[in-house]
Amino acid sequence: MKNIYKYLIAGILILQLSACSNATEAEQLFEKTPTERLNAQKEELNNVLLSSEFGWKAVYFTDDTVLGGYTHLFKFAADGTVQMASDFDADTAIYKSEYQVQLGSTVSLVFTTRNRIHLLSESDNYPIPALRAKGYLGDFQFLYYGQENGEIIFKTNRSGIELRFVKAKAEDWTNLHLNLDMEKNVVGADSRPLFRLLETNDGTTKHQYDFSFSPVTRFATANSIEAGYVMSYNMGIGYSPTGIVVSPAVLVGTQKLSVFVYNPADGSFTATGTGGATAVIKYTTRPLIVNDDYKALLTGKPQIVLGYIAANLYTAPTTSKYAKTLLDKVNATLPANQQLSRIQIYFNSAFGTYIEYRFNGGKASLYHNLTTSENATNKTIILNHDSWDNGSAYIAAPAFLKDLDAEFMNAGGLYIKKEIFKITFSNQIWTITSSSSNFRITTYQL
Repeated sequence: MKNIYKYLIAGILILQLSACSNATEAEQLFEKTPTERLNAQKEELNNVLLSSEFGWKAVYFTDDTVLGGYTHLFKFAADGTVQMASDFDADTAIYKSEYQVQLGSTVSLVFTTRNRIHLLSESDNYPIPALRAKGYLGDFQFLYYGQENGEIIFKTNRSGIELRFVKAKAEDWTNLHLNLDMEKNVVGADSRPLFRLLETNDGTTKHQYDFSFSPVTRFATANSIEAGYVMSYNMGIGYSPTGIVVSPAVLVGTQKLSVFVYNPADGSFTATGTGGATAVIKYTTRPLIVNDDYKALLTGKPQIVLGYIAANLYTAPTTSKYAKTLLDKVNATLPANQQLSRIQIYFNSAFGTYIEYRFNGGKASLYHNLTTSENATNKTIILNHDSWDNGSAYIAAPAFLKDLDAEFMNAGGLYIKKEIFKITFSNQIWTITSSSSNFRITTYQL
């Protein structure tokens, strides 16, 4: 019986000692108040911001469902100032402003005076009508979430998007302007084919997607062209001196590929994974999907009028850069008050098929009379020359319209496509694309 009492007393003592030990650990764990912990984080962030010799770099995707990424460089100083540069536009110069590490419910980095980062948060500065009064959806206050692998982890105050600062290098500052040169490669030079595709390869299976890019929003879309395979990628694009970075990443098999390297020889961009996995954005000389929309315009069909209206369609994303170059060339030959305002193509009207070139300022329209035929193999409509007139008499072909008109008259014909989007009005949009150059013009059905 005495032994039993001894064991009981010993057990009670052990439990008491254990409780004291746990209490001591808990006291040590919570020995700092919430304010003290926040102050420690504030000091930590202050120190790390100043720790990088060449500052920090961030590619800021404010909303990768509609916008691309904007590279920002920061060099923080102990006096509360920051030097900053960005590739938001052609101005990649370095500007000085102020910042603070502030305490609230958490620790945050706030850019307190105006600098390049604020261009993304101004509501009256927006790239497309859908973002009116919203701007570029950016922020200038970033909540601190710690560090990982030498990177500073933030979340934006407004939308909670993760943003990482990585240590910048000296060349990041000197080469920032090259990002805007890369933009030209993403848009594509006039010498490149008009059509592009995204091709993925997981090492076994390839898939192809059409690819289109809007430089205004730095945003790209890619939709599968394969029957029975429904897949699409919508991604924001950020520029670098050597290529692009995309967000969200392109999923190839089980790998996420986001860094694409530019090849100046063929204009392609390639992201490389492991095991043969790749994603390539490259050119093709013809549309990935060729349809029969052109047949509605052939001889014997009901009248259809397709009209390019400069005020609304010059800036359409489907009006190619080369088409704009030719339109500008025409206007450069004309007085400022007599610019080309419309190009209307009348198919199968009571007066036949013809192109009307219409001008502002009372300048009379010019008419190119045509016949049509088709290339059924390539699925193009061919416009054949008949005559020119000014509405009252036959005339010689106008020299100032020669290059522009030649794109409509190319011997290989035109690809015709009824688009699914609208621009300003409810009219059906048709695009007219050369089969032999990267000329593409956007029209309304009138």
